[in-house]
Amino acid sequence: MTDLPGYPSRRNFLKGSAAGFALTGIAASAEAQTEAPVSLDEYQTEYLNEAEWAFIMAATARLIPSEGDGPGAIETRVPVFIDRQLASDYGTADDWYMEGPHDADAEPNRGWQTPLNPAEVYRQAIPVFDAWCQDTHGAGFAELDEERQDAALTSLSNGDVALAPEVRDFWSLLLSNTKEGYFADPQYGGNAGMQSWVYIGFPGARAAYREWPERHNIEYPLGPVSISGERA
Repeated sequence: MTDLPGYPSRRNFLKGSAAGFALTGIAASAEAQTEAPVSLDEYQTEYLNEAEWAFIMAATARLIPSEGDGPGAIETRVPVFIDRQLASDYGTADDWYMEGPHDADAEPNRGWQTPLNPAEVYRQAIPVFDAWCQDTHGAGFAELDEERQDAALTSLSNGDVALAPEVRDFWSLLLSNTKEGYFADPQYGGNAGMQSWVYIGFPGARAAYREWPERHNIEYPLGPVSISGERA
């Protein structure tokens, strides 16, 4: 998507988000990748249905696009990360406090305010947003051209798409999960080949930096290492 006035550039945005997501524990139950991944066209989803997968592919491709000087969400397999998350205990909110009452008008700092888990939010919100795209732009989101996709996502982010209170956090969930998939350790399905870490110069899960704290304004020379020990 095009940078908006008053917002950081794509590169600075990604750098600023990296530390919070690179080693996130959100996907603790996701299965580690041990073999060369299949292409996204051949990938068999674990949770998302065909229409939902098409939406996630298209939406993440616009949130972190391929054009530019760094890898995009598609190259780093962010859709796979999101699908696996929604199929895991994160998607079902197994260890979240989900009891009511839920206040749809509560401030965001009051936490999760819906009886739906993240997987259910995606399942209920995507067809509503697709229907809005059909009515407003003449086609479902995945069938729109990039300019209209960007316009639709901007409307979603601005709260201009009428969503039920139970799925009001769909936009923030989609954006957060996209960033998490871009920066998380590759074992969780995204950040294929540690491309995003290479792009921003993040060293990954290296364990020893004792010789570096006093070295200022010197570029770190070693590439990233994943939790499993793979090197980029």
